[in-house]
Amino acid sequence: MELRHLKTFRIVAEKGGFTRAGEELGYAQSTVTAHIHKLEEQLGSPLFDRLGKRTVLTEAGKRLLPYAKEMVRLSLEAAESIGHSEVPAGPLRIGAAESLLVYRLPSILHEFRKRYPQVQLELYPGQCRHMRAQLREGEMDLAFLLDEERREPELHTETLIREELMLVAPPGHALAGRKRLLASDLRDQTLLQTEWGCSYRILLERRLQRSGRGVGQQIDFWNIEAIKQCTISGLGLAYLPRMAVDRELKEGRLIALSWPHPEDCVFTQLAWHQDKWITPAMAGWIQLVRERL
Repeated sequence: MELRHLKTFRIVAEKGGFTRAGEELGYAQSTVTAHIHKLEEQLGSPLFDRLGKRTVLTEAGKRLLPYAKEMVRLSLEAAESIGHSEVPAGPLRIGAAESLLVYRLPSILHEFRKRYPQVQLELYPGQCRHMRAQLREGEMDLAFLLDEERREPELHTETLIREELMLVAPPGHALAGRKRLLASDLRDQTLLQTEWGCSYRILLERRLQRSGRGVGQQIDFWNIEAIKQCTISGLGLAYLPRMAVDRELKEGRLIALSWPHPEDCVFTQLAWHQDKWITPAMAGWIQLVRERL
């Protein structure tokens, strides 16, 4: 099997179609089709089903995909190791929780680009549980996690910052004058929540469930900025890391309520596969992150 055919197969699987894969790779669609047909001939099995406008993996394709990803990854590592020596260059795939990508990483990204202009940064926002799986499968090189501290097989994880969580409301909210909120005080409030599976959402729901109150009315969002703007407008309360609301608190557009559970916190963490060869680009990134965070 030729490596270029495996690269094409991986991109078709990721993009969900031959046309989109051709655009990604800079190939004509006929070239993409020829690469896949050659693989199918060698393996003696179809790799994709064409279901109308959809292209989906067959069972054989699903079995091949992790091998293809690993072979492509190893080829990149070999080229980086031999071809660039100590000079950071080539692709660097970084995953990050949305709030970290917005509030912690911009200045680091800017500095990294200045130091290592030959590195091609690829950024992937995502949820922590998905990024851990992607690190194990070699789909990304490094990931910034915002989660409770935990140790997991196959991953090296460094804790960088303890992130304070805050229950915030618009100025003048009815609960603003309370010296110590109880879970029962939130019973009739609307909570503006991040997507399911977010670590600080889990912490709040766990706290409310332990009190026997459970979670009251809630509205789910996929974007922290939307949560903040809707909280400012008076739609409800939000439970977010301080880094995400620090500016609004200083400007007086949000206030922090006295939610007395400082032990409920999350941590900014940097993770990578423990068996992965640390490329010069990865080493440069890790060093910069340790300097800044």
